[in-house]
Parts: sequence; C-alpha cells; structure tokens
Amino acid sequence: MGGSQRVLEKHWTSFLKARLNCSVPGDSFFYFDVLQSITDIIEISGIPTVVGVFTTQLNSIPGSAVCAFNMEDIEKVFKGRFKEQKTPDSVWTAVPEDKVPRPRPGCCAKHGPAEAYKTSIDFPDETLSFIKSHPLMDSAVPSVIEEPWFTKTRVRYRLTTIAVDHSAGPYQNYTVIFVGSEAGMVLKILAKTKAFSLNDSILLEEIDAFNHAKCNGDGEEDKKVVSLQLDKEHHALFIAFSSCIIRIPLSRCERHGSCKKTCIASRDPYCGWLAHGSCGRVRASMLLSLFVSYNHSIGGYEQDVEYGNTAHLGDCDGKLLHLGRPLENAAWFGL
Repeated sequence: MGGSQRVLEKHWTSFLKARLNCSVPGDSFFYFDVLQSITDIIEISGIPTVVGVFTTQLNSIPGSAVCAFNMEDIEKVFKGRFKEQKTPDSVWTAVPEDKVPRPRPGCCAKHGPAEAYKTSIDFPDETLSFIKSHPLMDSAVPSVIEEPWFTKTRVRYRLTTIAVDHSAGPYQNYTVIFVGSEAGMVLKILAKTKAFSLNDSILLEEIDAFNHAKCNGDGEEDKKVVSLQLDKEHHALFIAFSSCIIRIPLSRCERHGSCKKTCIASRDPYCGWLAHGSCGRVRASMLLSLFVSYNHSIGGYEQDVEYGNTAHLGDCDGKLLHLGRPLENAAWFGL
C-alpha cells in the first residue's frame, strides 16, 4: 500500500536494515561482509536462530565464514537507535532518540505504536520522510558467541550455500552444518554453538560432490553448489548444481571400516562403534536408559563427540576402508 501521495507512495513504509556482524575478533577485526546464503529460522538449543554463509569481497583475500544470529538480538537492534549521515562527507552517527518521530519508523499500521492508524497511507509525513532517509540501524547484530562458527581461508574458492541439521546425533543435541562451495566441495562441520561447548567447531568431512559422469560441463560455474537440502527422514543431503542434483548420505561411517580408533576419533554425531565390531550409523532408537561410561557407551554403541578420546585404543593397521573417489562417486546419483 505504501505511504501517502506526498511521501513513499507505493513504496515500503516499514523497511529497515541492519548489519549482520560476521567477523573474526582481535586487535583488527577481519570482516566477512558479503552474505551468500542464510537458513530459515531454526531452533538451536531452544533459541530461534538463523545461520548464514558470509564471504569477503571479490576484490579481497578469498575467505568464507559461517555465522549464526539469535532472533532476539536481531529484534533488539531493530528496536534500537537509527544511523544517519548528515552530509555525503560526514561520518555516520546515531540519531538521538528525541529526534525520532512518532509513530516510530518501521512499525506497521494497526499494530503497537501505530495502532491508531488504519493504513500506512495515514502515517504523518514526518515519519514517512524519516523512514525514507534513515533505513539503517545504528548497531550491528552480533553473532552467536561473537565469532564465526567456522572459517575457511587460504583457499581459492568461496562457500556459497548452507543447510543445517540442528538435531543431529542419537540425543538430537548436536548441530551439524553442510556448506557448499564454488568448487563443488561440500563441507560437513560439527558446530560449536555455545561459548562453553566443544573447544572449537570441527571439520568432519570435505567431500568432492561434483559428479562428472552425471553433471554437464566442467567449468567454474558448472561446479558451483547452488543449493543444499536436507532430507532427515531418509538421512540424505541433496546437492544442486546448475545441471544436476546429487544425493549423498548425511554420514559415511563405513569409511572407518573396522577401526574403532578412527571411528571414535571422527567425533561424527551420526556415527558410533557398534557392538558387532564396526563403525556405523547410530539412531535414537538405539538408546537405552542406562548410561554406562563417560564416553557414551550406550545401547550397544560407543561414541565420544565431545572429546574424541582414543588414548586407550590401539592403532588400526589394515582395518581402514579407503574410500577413493571412484567409490565415492558410485555411491551418489543424479536426479
């Protein structure tokens, strides 16, 4: 509907914007300021959250990061102060609260502070003019734990898209992130979602997902992952390229073969050492009420996602199943 005939006619009257701060802290912050992909709102540890892939500018050092943002923090910024630049050459400063018109810019007609207005057409010109010239909020939205969950630098490709399993593992208490890249790689990451959980996020796997036998072309754009979609019910990840869609399992526990040490050390929430002597997928249905030991020896499997402690285990000479590229590609199919 837009504003009045004088200001913002047939234009948005509630549009505001704020910066999502995805940066590495330190003496000199390193910013990933180009948003490539972001999830819908999901609940992580019971908190509504969005998770995004950010990159550096094209003319900068190649780098990518995964950052998460709580919806509560986003809403807080939009309820905060506005930013303004009084002249093209002046610095940006915060607008004093007593200079913000009423009803507050960004609110919707018939709701909250604008409850008395039937439509946005009825908003005072002062409010509409302020919205037009002050769409930017003063504060940036801080990322969860105030640093990226994961960074990828010193490689030529950038990350492009993201899918998040926020209920991974038999207890559904871990967050696993899948991130696609420009080079056809898919990264599988165990995320550090809280300041006191894990020591750091862990790169579980880096998979070359582009299948030359099923996808057309071999150029840079052909290999770019354009979308990722989780299928939790069938334990699968769909990877979309410009000419094909590839399906891979969320876990490949069998690659650890009959080596208990590498299985436990993998720290993959989907995998555990099974009672019959192999590394396999663990499910919630395998849980028993009895907690046997600190390294989660439960219900016929062992798993240590938190620490990956293998000090008590011997080496596994000859027990690993080496999954080379031909076998990997044979396990996937195009649609």
